[in-house]
Amino acid sequence: MDCFVYHTPELTPDLSVPPKDNAPVDCAIVVDVLRATTTIATALSTGAEAIQAFADLNRLKTAGAAWEKELCILSGERGGNKVAGFDLGNSPLDYSSDRVKGKRIFMSTTNGTRALQRVQHAPVMLTAALVNVGAIVKTIIDRQFASIWIVNSGWQGDYSLEDTVCAGALLHHLQAAGVEVNAGNDEAIAAIALYKSWSDNLLELLRQASHGQRLLRLQKDADLEYCAAVSTLDIVPYQSELGVLMA
Repeated sequence: MDCFVYHTPELTPDLSVPPKDNAPVDCAIVVDVLRATTTIATALSTGAEAIQAFADLNRLKTAGAAWEKELCILSGERGGNKVAGFDLGNSPLDYSSDRVKGKRIFMSTTNGTRALQRVQHAPVMLTAALVNVGAIVKTIIDRQFASIWIVNSGWQGDYSLEDTVCAGALLHHLQAAGVEVNAGNDEAIAAIALYKSWSDNLLELLRQASHGQRLLRLQKDADLEYCAAVSTLDIVPYQSELGVLMA
């Protein structure tokens, strides 16, 4: 299996428009550990009907306004904080069953939704975080993809430790399951090395990461603890139609 890791959406080959020929990858996996893809996995595991992702807040509001009000949640985050006037921000701890079950979540975040749009025309698009690594690895193995891209969301165009360690966790666990992982770029090799170095202390790594430091300043240590746990959710978010993620 050919495996590539891209540190940011900007460094990822552009699949935001339909490719003229066949897409150069079988499956794109978007990662935003802190916190969009952790929140997406959590919301779907607690019964959300779907997540509809937007990079632009105004487009999100327009789409949400056309949905049945009782079954609609507006989720907006910028700079780690909930956007004023929105129902929820980007803390996975807020997406409990009593809040989201049966509802569609219209979501926009600082980094994750940009990564989703970058590869939205991949043949298969999944989202991964540390909390659902095991479920994603099983799906990759079951589907027997010939090639995967792991697309890290980063932070406003910059590298992030937490997304890279998650990419490394995915590749390491594929190797541990007997999959022949062919690293397509140096980033894939580096991601595996990072995970092996920190696999026993992922929470501390997240606390040292620049975005982890931002969240600590916002008193979000409980979010970091939740996001650092590995394979606690047996959920595979996938793009069912353009911009819409379901379980």
